[in-house]
Amino acid sequence: MPPRCAWTRCARWHGSWACRLIVGMRILLAALVAVATLSAQRTTREQTNAAANPADDAKPNNPGIPDVYAVEGQFDRIVVLRFKFGADLLAGIEKTVKEKKIRNAVILSAAGSVRGYHLHQVSNRDLPSKNMFEKDPTAPADLISMNGYVIQGKVHAHMTLATPDRAIGGHLEPGSEVFTFAIVTLGVMKDGIDFSRLDDKSYR
Repeated sequence: MPPRCAWTRCARWHGSWACRLIVGMRILLAALVAVATLSAQRTTREQTNAAANPADDAKPNNPGIPDVYAVEGQFDRIVVLRFKFGADLLAGIEKTVKEKKIRNAVILSAAGSVRGYHLHQVSNRDLPSKNMFEKDPTAPADLISMNGYVIQGKVHAHMTLATPDRAIGGHLEPGSEVFTFAIVTLGVMKDGIDFSRLDDKSYR
């Protein structure tokens, strides 16, 4: 004999469509609550990056500044960073850059995984620029790649992450916590290189 329905309200209809409908609705409701709870961990916010002087955002391009310019140099050394479980990616890179007295470098690669992430992407097409910050401390993902620069001692890193459902990338922010491990490789430039204008949006 099949077991009796756990809900007394539909016990008399055990095995009937009504009981099954009630049970199914309760299971669906529980699943929706679980999904809503997980989704609540992901937050987004948009930020406008206005210049200190509004005229800098409104000015036209300077014809005296080339569309593209090249900076030539050589690597002085390669530095490979290894992160353990729970370490913050950005904080770890910044700490190493300071300890190793790295002035200018190229972020060459990265691999590993994270327990959660915090990044931003550009979200408009005209100056002043806007950034969309996305944070999810409970979203595990593979660290597929990282690139960027250390410019005058400041880290400007972009990373790509992958989950079973999607890929996501953007500018690395505080709060991307390492899961299994992470490896980041820096190519440190020799002294005398000038990277100061590389990410200066006013230099146009």
